[in-house]
Formats: sequence, C-alpha cells, structure tokens
Amino acid sequence: MIATIEPGRVSGTIVAPPSKSLTQRALAAALLHRGTTHIYNAGYAADEQAALHIIQQLGAVCTETKVDDQLRHITVVSSGVHPIADSIYCGESGLAARLFTPLAALSSKPVKVSGAGSLLSRPIGGLADILPALGVTLTGFNGFLPYTVCGPLQAATAVMHASGSSQLLSGVLFALAASAHTSVTLDVTGLESKPYIDLTQHILAHFGMPVTHTDYKQFTIDPSVFKHTDPVEIAIEGDWSSASCLLVAGAIAGEMTVSNLNTASLQADRAILDVLQMAGANIGVAGNTVTVGRSSLKAFEFDASDRPDLFPALAVLAAFCRGESRIAGVHRLFHKESNRVESITELLWSFGIPFSVEEDALCVVGGERLNGTVIDAYNDHRIVMAAAICALRARSRTDIPGAEAVNKSFPGFFDGIISCGVRCALS
Repeated sequence: MIATIEPGRVSGTIVAPPSKSLTQRALAAALLHRGTTHIYNAGYAADEQAALHIIQQLGAVCTETKVDDQLRHITVVSSGVHPIADSIYCGESGLAARLFTPLAALSSKPVKVSGAGSLLSRPIGGLADILPALGVTLTGFNGFLPYTVCGPLQAATAVMHASGSSQLLSGVLFALAASAHTSVTLDVTGLESKPYIDLTQHILAHFGMPVTHTDYKQFTIDPSVFKHTDPVEIAIEGDWSSASCLLVAGAIAGEMTVSNLNTASLQADRAILDVLQMAGANIGVAGNTVTVGRSSLKAFEFDASDRPDLFPALAVLAAFCRGESRIAGVHRLFHKESNRVESITELLWSFGIPFSVEEDALCVVGGERLNGTVIDAYNDHRIVMAAAICALRARSRTDIPGAEAVNKSFPGFFDGIISCGVRCALS
C-alpha cells in the first residue's frame, strides 16, 4: 500500500490504540494464571494477534468479544503451560519472541520458536546463557530465530546479562514467577529500557505475583508472598508509543487531541510529554486527554536510551525546532523492525533535513519547509507514522510505499489522521 500525504494542517481528536506492550504482557500473565482472566480494551494489531495465537498454542483457551473495529474483550482460561502444538509463531514481534520463549520452556515438550520478516534477522542476545542456566535445552540456535527449547525450566538463582534487550529479562521474570517454589534471585547486569521492566513488574503484581528488585540489579522472586485471585480483570491503557507521533503532529502542524492516555502511566514513551514541554509546545491535559498545539519550537536534548521507540517521532519534532537538537541513545536503534539508524537518517535526508550522527547521538538541525519526497518505510511501522506527520510540513506531496506496516501496532492510524483533516490517499 502507498500512502500519499499532501502538505497541510491537522486538527481533531484521535483515540490512542491499546498498548500492544501491555497487551502482550497481560496475555503472558493470563497464560500462567490458573483460572480465568478478562482482558478489556485489547486491540487488533499484528503483534497482539501474534501473542494471542501463541498462548493458544501453549494451551490457553481464548474467546473474544468485539467492542468495535479497534477494541475487543478477551477471556482467557488457562491451567498453565501445556502446549497443544510443537511450535509457536511470533510473526514479526520481537517482544513475543523474547517474552514467550522462556514460557514455552516451562514445558517438558520440545517447542520450536519461529517468526517472519525482519524478526529473523534480529539477534536474540543472552538466550544461550540464561536458558541453560535454568535447565533448558536450546537447540538449533545460531543467535536468531528459529530455534527449539525444551524444559522444564527450573527456577534457580542465576546471573543474566541484559544489555541486548529488556524483553528477554521480562520473559525470564514471568517464567521464574511461574516456576519458583522457594525464593530465588536473578542478578542482572547491563540493563537498559528499565521502564519496560516496570511494566512487567506491574503486570506480575496485578496477577498476584509481585517481583521486587534492588536498583534493577538484583530481582527477587518469592512465591511465599504471591496471592491467587480468580478471576483476574485488567484493562489495557492507550499506547503512548503510537500517541507520540500524533502529539508531534499537533506540535508542528496544527492541533491534535489524543484521548485514552494515562498521564501517570509507567509506559516508557509517556516521556514524549516531557520532550514536547522542553521544546516549548503548547500542551493541555484534561483527565485522560492530551492536546498539543503548534507553537514556536526550540531545540532540545534528550537521552532516549531507555525509550528507543521514541526516536522516529523525536527526529521529526527536532526538524522543526530552532537550532540543533541532540537525541542520545543511537546504539539502541540497530535491531528494531528496521536498522533505525539507517531508516531514520534516510528519512531525514529524503526530506532535506540537516543532521549528523555524533558518537551515540543523532543531531538534527531544525528548519521550516521540507522537500516532498518518496520515503522507504523499511517495513517499519514507526517509520511510516513519522514520515506521514513530517510530510504535513513539506513543500509538495510525499509518497510512502509499504505504508501497511502500521498494522503492526496501529491499524487505525491513517483513518485517524484523515478524520483530522490530513489529505491522505491510500492506493
């Protein structure tokens, strides 16, 4: 699909889609919960679908009730991990691969973990160290999917290096919470993206399995403090990652209101509000609604190491800020849906935005009107959304081939911006 965006203003209200990060964690917890879980306000994004199918392959019984085209209520009945298939398919979801691999390893049945697209070229770092330390056999592993795991995973005190991704650590914490019979500790080194571990702890606690930590370096899993309640009910928050591009659109091209946002959220990308404030955007907050309007923007400095998914939106925001903005944390961009160092800098270059990469930072010099262009989306949902909002300030139309990549996280993105006055044709 090609999205063609004409320059113009944006004005209106969009409901933020459900957080796929929270949904996937809730589905993982529902699989481990022995009983019934009701998950409200879940979405239909591709990554959410992948996680739902995985827990079904691992033995959960799931039913869905459609709320509207964007939302559904999922009921999960589970007695733990009892695979009914010899493989789980993660689609293109890196979180699903890292989160559910340790859960599949709770079973004594061999389970193959496979995926598709760019996920097959994204390294799964740390797996070959932590799983064998917990008694899991890992075969066919060369650093990437596919591979096969065979447990049962044995909860034990262990050491884990987590510099590659917090996602695998999340999976290990879920698995230890499910398998521990006595208190165990996990010593962790090199952890980045700490806010995502906060989300994992939040979900585990909601399901009666609190996990504590000391400065994110030692995690304690003590089943003596766990509490089993049934059923468990959880409502999924709106997604700050998807909202970030919409809010930046308001800051650079009119006014945008995004509802269904928890401003006290633990989600890492809630930090977009801090950066917009730093840049001088007009911001209004009322309950679960955030409104951002265009103003004279100034350059900012921000370390996105713990929030790498904000990079595309921040790069676009920087393009319209007076002076040179500096966004640190480039080392976190190489193994996303695309190599985002490459895809973001090509986006900036295509629009004619001056930039440089200095050590671990992306430096962007703000301007006013950009070139209309053709953007290579790299099959990356966040690059599609960033390109679409940047196109609003170009001199002429912008074409984005591969725009269907937004279905990974925000299937309603284009319908939403069109409803807010964006002249967008899909072909």
